Amino acid sequence: MRPHIFAVVMTLALLGGCATQKPAGRMENVTEARLLVTAIDVPQRRITLKDQDGKETIVTAGEQVKNLEQVSVGDEVVVSYTEALAWQVKPAGQGAPGVSADEGVTSAKPGEKPARSAGRSVMLTATITEIDLTNGTVTLTGPEGNPLTFKARDPANLKKVQVGDLVDITYSEALAIAVRPVNKKK
Repeated sequence: MRPHIFAVVMTLALLGGCATQKPAGRMENVTEARLLVTAIDVPQRRITLKDQDGKETIVTAGEQVKNLEQVSVGDEVVVSYTEALAWQVKPAGQGAPGVSADEGVTSAKPGEKPARSAGRSVMLTATITEIDLTNGTVTLTGPEGNPLTFKARDPANLKKVQVGDLVDITYSEALAIAVRPVNKKK
């Protein structure tokens, strides 16, 4: 994991939301764009897309795009990007520091409109190695032994944790692209 991502994740993980026991929470951001298919050249694999401002862009669909022949002028291409961050502090002994990752890709089935999604998650467990209530800081040590000290956004959360507690953090991101027919009923 890149050091700056680790720092951001760790800051948000411990110092964000809080529950009645150990701090825990989740944040999610979804960005979506809808584009209209205005022209298609299947043999050249080129699609002309118009955004909501009327700007047209020609894109070439790679070989990984299945079922291109199912796309029609007037279809809508929906692109969605999601980022999520979840965290939970748990008592020492309920796990161990570590990092792991998972990723996957899905595609449309034969005969369906083109669609593809890809996602990945990084799971990290770090240890709280120091709490400074006077200065409102906490030091977290990652699985590789690198300590990082952070200023708490909510110093009250520091009273809910103790040295040795573990912080489970999951950062996920996903990109989905789907072609949908536009319902032309009025």
